[in-house]
Amino acid sequence: MLDFYGKKLTSRLFLGTAQYPSPTILEDAVKTSGAQVVTVSLRRESGEAKSGQTFWNMISDLGVHVLPNTAGCHTVKEAVTTAHMAREVFGTKWLKLEVISDNDTLCPDVLSLVEAARILVEDDFEVFPYTTEDLSIAGRLLDAGCKVLMPWGAPIGTGLGLNNIYGLKTMRAHFADVPLIIDAGLGLPSHAAHAAELGFDSVLVNTAIAKAGNPVAMAKAFSIAIEAGVMARTADPMEPRDMANPSTPVLGMASFT
Repeated sequence: MLDFYGKKLTSRLFLGTAQYPSPTILEDAVKTSGAQVVTVSLRRESGEAKSGQTFWNMISDLGVHVLPNTAGCHTVKEAVTTAHMAREVFGTKWLKLEVISDNDTLCPDVLSLVEAARILVEDDFEVFPYTTEDLSIAGRLLDAGCKVLMPWGAPIGTGLGLNNIYGLKTMRAHFADVPLIIDAGLGLPSHAAHAAELGFDSVLVNTAIAKAGNPVAMAKAFSIAIEAGVMARTADPMEPRDMANPSTPVLGMASFT
């Protein structure tokens, strides 16, 4: 069972809620996948017009944990302000903290991220920082009070999978006791399985599911894949070899020469 800031979870799949063809399909995808956490952007809500109220009611009815995010924020001030608004709207201390460097790569601005994380942790937020696989930044985020890290697999929405296998394996080994969630860039269920095989605790997926021809089926596929990856890892898989090794012994076989 997973533990994120004291909340116990059985599902290893986090779902984003943007870009789905309809609220009904989103609802079906969440239910089919068994996901227990969904991320929600504050931008879906409109304080006065309540234009996002129907969406919020649907999310509330699903009975899942809501992880608000600061998507689209480019500065510490913007992220901190958005975080406070999100806590008021969604009624949770949880926060997926994003501080973006540029709009082309959507790469985290790691220096601003650390500063924003420190401010928010001091203000009693439970921060899930969207970061890179850089070990020094990861250490600074933990020192700032974060108890979870969310390194990217690849740039948001690209579907490229795990771009830096070496870096991610090193991060997993270096922070063996820290919950790690692969966030961004996954395109196929096999990417989620690979993340789990490397020892990552969970994955967060949005675009690959929402933009699939059948989002509900794809949500189920990701759910199965990450559990398969966990099972493979705990089954103690064989190590890769440089040379072929026959599965059928040749010792004792008849010779026809």
